[in-house]
Order: sequence, then structure tokens, then C-alpha cells
Amino acid sequence: MHALTALTPALTLKASETHIPVVAPTEADGPFTLLWLIIALPLLGAAILLLGGRRTDKWGHLLGTATSAGSFLISLVLFVNLLGRDEGERQVSQHLYDWIDAGKLHIGMDLLYDPLSALFLLLITGVGSLIHVYSIGYMAHDPRRRRFFAYLNLFVAAMLMLILAENYVGLFLGWEGVGLASYLLIGFWQHKPSAAAAAKKAFVINRVGDMGLSLAIFLMIVTFGTTSFSGVSALAGGATETTLNWIGVLLLVGACGKSAQVPLQAWLLDAMEGPTPVSALIHAATMVTAGVYLITRSNFVFELAPTAQTAVVIVATVTLLWGAIIGCAKDDIKKGLAGSTMSQIGYMMLGAGLGVAGYAFAIFHLLTHGFFKANMFLGAGSVMHAMDDDVDMRHYGALQKALPITFATFALGFLAIIGIPPFAGFWSKDKIIEVALTENPVVGICALLGAGITGFYMTRMMLMTFFTKKRWEKNVHPHESPLVMTIPLMVLAALSALGGLMLAGNWIVDWLSPVVGHVEHEDPPLPVIVLTLITIAVVLAGVALAWVLVGQRDVPRTAPADVSLATRAARADLYGDAINEGLVVNPGRATVRALTDGDRTLVDGLFMGGTTVLAGTGELLRRLQNGYVRSYALGILGGALLVVLTLVVVN
Repeated sequence: MHALTALTPALTLKASETHIPVVAPTEADGPFTLLWLIIALPLLGAAILLLGGRRTDKWGHLLGTATSAGSFLISLVLFVNLLGRDEGERQVSQHLYDWIDAGKLHIGMDLLYDPLSALFLLLITGVGSLIHVYSIGYMAHDPRRRRFFAYLNLFVAAMLMLILAENYVGLFLGWEGVGLASYLLIGFWQHKPSAAAAAKKAFVINRVGDMGLSLAIFLMIVTFGTTSFSGVSALAGGATETTLNWIGVLLLVGACGKSAQVPLQAWLLDAMEGPTPVSALIHAATMVTAGVYLITRSNFVFELAPTAQTAVVIVATVTLLWGAIIGCAKDDIKKGLAGSTMSQIGYMMLGAGLGVAGYAFAIFHLLTHGFFKANMFLGAGSVMHAMDDDVDMRHYGALQKALPITFATFALGFLAIIGIPPFAGFWSKDKIIEVALTENPVVGICALLGAGITGFYMTRMMLMTFFTKKRWEKNVHPHESPLVMTIPLMVLAALSALGGLMLAGNWIVDWLSPVVGHVEHEDPPLPVIVLTLITIAVVLAGVALAWVLVGQRDVPRTAPADVSLATRAARADLYGDAINEGLVVNPGRATVRALTDGDRTLVDGLFMGGTTVLAGTGELLRRLQNGYVRSYALGILGGALLVVLTLVVVN
């Protein structure tokens, strides 16, 4: 395990004295006894809609939306109550029942509510409810709309279970539920072969990550005898660094699967085959944020596992650049946003990998990203709604007047993601870049470069969609979406604009310190204002480059054949599928083929050959037993002579 750190000295982080608090929740009382209801409401909604069948078709979408909204209201009430508590009393647990009781292993169905889970609950239920409302209009003419809302409810309930679990086994239950719900929603239009294939691909790749998480949990049971966050955090200091490094790396494998980080990222762009609200839910409020939560929640492991922490930084740095490069060449508006998500989750993972100095900013960016990415995905759905479900930006152009609300809301999301002050992304992503430059210049420069690429590909998307010349298909007449779809866009656009200001300053650092600890921040290599100006300049350089290469040229309606090698690679997702095929699939097939041939020739040959030898020997002995006395007498005489000759030779 130490070889990883030894091979990457440039990415090794500075050592610093940090204080990681032990999870020490108190028993839920008052309104906190309603904690279980946050999960139960959308889970009940899913059960009613799936078991009720066609009898719920007329009002199923309303029930699905109401249950999600109900969970949001309870989450908001509990958040306000948590604000009123002293810092040391902001970790609350609720025991529902004994779940697993085997020998010395006792695992309860327990819930944990603290500053970290409180923020996640507001994001999941708040943004999730807006996506439910949007889906009422988007899926209005789908004959299976009721089932779609059942799956949305199931998705939200599973993510809530993941976040609220007090132990890793409960987290794993929600983790697997999220995987199941994503499979059902990505492949919702299973009549399309591409959608069915994308669902299977996401499911299989996530199983690889899930194996890493499950092995980490088994190792915790062997090492600590418990899977509760409080138990592991209290005992982690007594474990060896090697053991903690293995646990950390296995947790990272799990996080890579759910959060589409290299090398388990290949499923994310294919997942765009699902309905657009699904894409918004996966990318903004659920699924891909689960890996960031896992790393942040497990801070008590990673702070004592330097090799695993370095691995997180390496994976995050590679992924934030990988996703950004992919986004530069995509003509499918949803896949362009998907590459963006991969990159932005990379920033969050980088913040988490930077340790106590970056945990709070990772969650900060996760929240702001949830606002502007949901806004832009739903905005992309509004554009598709206007363009007869065409996702190709080469067929767009000049839509700002035809879709004024969609354009205005999407533009606010655009300004937020590229980090223009005072919009949301400026406050969160810039803090991660600042901490990265302080902790390690190599990592910081890579993060800064990613910001410039983000400015390029997002400006390219804006120009190709809302500006440049009209390139519409014949018989396409763009029109603004109904209010049930544009109202959620307006709310999310407002959060994209103001969400960063709401959480800026040291508030989120102080709020999360009971969970992730606190450390005195080192002074950055340059004054903060200088770093801010440099970051903005790099972003604006990316914007200007997009304006020159896209805004000042005619956008071709078909892909040109004479593109550069870099463009071909980006359009092929940097050959992620080919790499998986070469390293995993084909070697796997070769291994299976070798084992099959070996079984057929060696194993079968050994056993079948042995039976043949025995059968031949038996046949020979059978012929010797012919029943004639003279033959037996001759055999006895021959044996006696052989014994005499042997004795003579020996003597």
C-alpha cells in the first residue's frame, strides 16, 4: 500500500495536526423522533404506486410528488431544530429495531442525524421534489407515468436511507437501493435497445464498486467488531495503518462506482438514455453524490490512512480533467452535461481527499452543484421538449428568443458552474482550488486548468444552443415549456444565483466541524484575492476561446470527418469503454476460455484417463483369471523361480 505514496511524491499532501471528532450521538427526542418518517414517506409512495397498479394511474404522479415534498418539510423542520442546539448536541441517533444479532456482532436499524446528514436531506428532498414537479409536465403523455413516479420515490427513499444510516451496513442497504432504482430509471424506456443496454452497463459497473464497499465493511467487522460510525471512529486509532489504508482504498473503489470516477466512470454518459428528470436526479441530488458522502463520512478512516487519502486525490484529479475534456467534444446536450458532472464530482472528491482542510468545501460544492446542475439538466429537458426530443446541439441555435425562461434560467446555471462571482459555483469551487494550491501546487494547478476547460465547454454549449445561427430541423417549431416545468427551473435558477452567498464564509466550516473536524487553514501561496483573480482570468480565457472557435464560426450540422486526434478521443469518452474492454472484458473472456479448455483437457483428461487405465488393468487381470489349473500351476512355478533368482542375485 505504501508503494502508491512512494510512486506519487508530487501528490503527497502536507501533514498537519488535525482533530477528528468521534461520532457520539444522543438519543432522538422531540421532533427528531420523526426521523424515520423522512424515509418512510417516499418508500410508502413507491409501494402504493407499484402495488396499486392501474387504479393509481390518474393520481399517482400527485402522490409521488406529495410524499417527496412531505419528506422535505420534515427535513426542514428538523434542520431548524438542529440549528437551535449547541454544537456538542448536534448528533442525534434513533434506534428502530435490532437488525442483525450474530454472536458478538450486533447491528441495529439505527438512524443518525447530524450537520452532514441534515444538509444532504435538504438537498435530496428539496431538489428531488422540484424534479418530481417538473416530471408531471415532462412525462405527461407517457403511458407508464405512474410507474415512473414510483421509481422516483424509490430512488429518493434509497438515497435517504443511505444518508441517514448510522452504520455501514445500513448505508450499504441504501447504496444497493440506489443502484436498483437507477437501473429501473435509466432503462425506463426499455423498448429502446440503447436504454436497456445503458441500464445493464450502469448496474454491472456499479457492482464492481459495490464489491469494494462490501469488502471494506467485512474488514471493519474483522478489525473493529462493529460497523457503526461511532464504533469505528472510536477504535480507528488502535488499528494498524496498513489495515486502515486497505479499508480506505476499498471505500474509494465503492465511491468510484457510484460517483463515476475513473476507472469506473464509463456508465455515466450512457445513463443519459433515461428520461431527462432521471438524469437531473442522478446528477444533482442522488447517486453520484453518494461517493462524496461516503468519503466525507469516513473521514476518521482517511485521516489515519495517508496512502488511501493520496489515492483519493489522484483519482479525483484525473477525473476532473477527464470529464472536462469529454465535455469539450460532445454534441449531445445531455452527454455534455454528464461529462461536466463527472468533472465537478471530481472537484468534490478532491476536496474530500484534501482532508480536514477540504471536507467542508467538498460538501459546499456538492450543494451548489446540486442547484445549478439540476437547473441545467431540467433546462436541457425543456430544450428537448421544444425541439421534438432532439438532443443534438448542432440542430439548435438561436433559441434564446423562442425559449426565454429556459434561456434565462440556463444562463444563471452557466454562470454558476463556470464560477463567475457572485454566483454559486464561484464560492464553492474556488475554495477547493484555493485549498488544493495550498496543500499541493501540482494538484492545485490541475484544478485550475479544469476550471478553464469548464469555461470552454460550457460556453460552447451556450453558444450552440441559444446563440449562433438557427439550425433547426424541418417542421420543428420551438415553444416554451408549461409552467409546471418552468417554475422548478426558476427556483433552481434562484438557488444557482444565491445559493453560494447563503453558505459563503466560515458558516459551513463551523457547521460541519462536529462531523469532519477543524484545522487552522494555512496561508495560500498567494493572497486570496490574487488567486481569485487568476482563477477568473483562466475561466474567462476558456470562455474567450469558445467564443473564437464556436461563436465566430458556422456550426456544422454534421460531424466533420477531419477532426483532430484529441477531438476523436474526447468524442469516444477518452476510450473508457475500450480500456475496460481491453483490461477487464477481454482478459476475462480469455481467462474463462483458458479455464474451460483446461477443464476439458487437463481435468477431464486426468479423470477420464485414470478410469481408462483402471479399466484396461482390470481387463488384463480378468484374462489372467481363466479358470484352468495348469495355468495357475504355471504361474506359481514362474513366481517361485523369480523369487529364487532374486535371492541368488542378492546373495
